[in-house]
Amino acid sequence: MDLLISLAFSALAGYLGGSFMGVSGPWYFNVLLGIIGGIVGKLAFGLIGISSYSTIGDTIFSVIGACIVIFLYRKLKK
Repeated sequence: MDLLISLAFSALAGYLGGSFMGVSGPWYFNVLLGIIGGIVGKLAFGLIGISSYSTIGDTIFSVIGACIVIFLYRKLKK
């Protein structure tokens, strides 16, 4: 059950990250980037020793991770 909730919040984070980064693509692309970004965000913050114990914190980490993934996608696409 926790995995489904995490995926749902990561999808929301992808949508928010896409909005912040000005991505004008299909919504499902932003959701996919959000799910990947959720993993990236949690790993990145875990590596520097910052952890979250709430859904809001996890969502913030996912949004930041989604922004990182979108940034990297744009750089690799060029």
